[in-house]
Amino acid sequence: MSELQTKLPTDIWVTATWDEYIQAIENPAYEKAKGYYHNGQMRIEMAPLGNDHASDHTVIIFAVNLFASIKGIALNGKDNCTYRKTGLKEAQPDVSYYIGENADVIPYGTSIISLDIYPAPTLVIEVANTSLADDKGEKRLLYEDLGVAEYWILDVQNVQIIAFAIENNGSRRITQSLVLPGLEISLLNDALRRTRQMNQSQVGTWLLTEFQK
Repeated sequence: MSELQTKLPTDIWVTATWDEYIQAIENPAYEKAKGYYHNGQMRIEMAPLGNDHASDHTVIIFAVNLFASIKGIALNGKDNCTYRKTGLKEAQPDVSYYIGENADVIPYGTSIISLDIYPAPTLVIEVANTSLADDKGEKRLLYEDLGVAEYWILDVQNVQIIAFAIENNGSRRITQSLVLPGLEISLLNDALRRTRQMNQSQVGTWLLTEFQK
């Protein structure tokens, strides 16, 4: 395992046992990395360092929280939280939410969220700058298997959100959120495009007006 740890390639899927994955993700060298495990493979992603990813990450959290607050939708968000089904699966999405009746299901004091105990998050969002193909592929299959209700991929380079509803271990494209009723994906795309020409406070003011219509 020591050789695997010292020479472990990042940002690709590598065949590994669950124990090898846990040893890798607990290696201090990957303290700031995100870890995924699915179908006997692990993926260690180094933390994105860049303005575009960080900015869009901030904008989407603000937009979802603002919409839910205005519409009175119960919601609790998680930023880079770990979800684990021991021995089988693990994910650390950029953003995730428990919505509606599950909004308060995770108590404070919880570290890694065990999916052997708690339900999967309602909505998962991955911000994809250089990882788009994987987010649309293997990670989408992972979230299907975990039982997430809705999965969004924020495509930084193309300034758009690709949204999927997940049901019956499969997923389909949607243009309006099902877990945040009334939220049009096209409106979020418009907000993201506006961030390329104006600051986030200005975009927030515009969103506030749109969400109150």
